[in-house]
Amino acid sequence: MKSFVIYGLAALAEIAGCFTFWAWLKLGKSAWWVVPGIAALCAFAFLLTKIDSLYAGRAFAAYGGVYIAASLGWLWIVEGARPDRWDAIGVVLCLIGAAVILLAPRAA
Repeated sequence: MKSFVIYGLAALAEIAGCFTFWAWLKLGKSAWWVVPGIAALCAFAFLLTKIDSLYAGRAFAAYGGVYIAASLGWLWIVEGARPDRWDAIGVVLCLIGAAVILLAPRAA
């Protein structure tokens, strides 16, 4: 459960950080938008180190499903575009994959 909270916070930080660059380069916002964006991306990287995993690659792989779900949440909440059924199906598949990677029993 703790991992999912950390992944959720990491996803929020990553998406917010990336969005600041999007806003600057694609929406014409001030370059100053990237200053908090860089801080958010640093927080994202820091948070991923808090995942209980022996291997970074496994932690990053499991994070991928959470990132996809959070990105579609951002699409809906921040950008005002409702995800469609294909988005929902894709998210479910990705979260199942993330859960398998994160929760699978492994030999120590």
